[in-house]
Amino acid sequence: MMIDRFQADAAQAAIPRHDARLLTDSGNLAEIELDGQVYTLRITKAGKLILTK
Repeated sequence: MMIDRFQADAAQAAIPRHDARLLTDSGNLAEIELDGQVYTLRITKAGKLILTK
């Protein structure tokens, strides 16, 4: 069964997308909490993302 373009676009839209620059408030660090655990999201000088516990 083939998925037409409309169905493929709808499937992709179902995944939430967040701008890392907004999460870090235009800085390079943000803390993200999941089930009581705090993780650090860091944007490197090379523009890569690192998530650490």
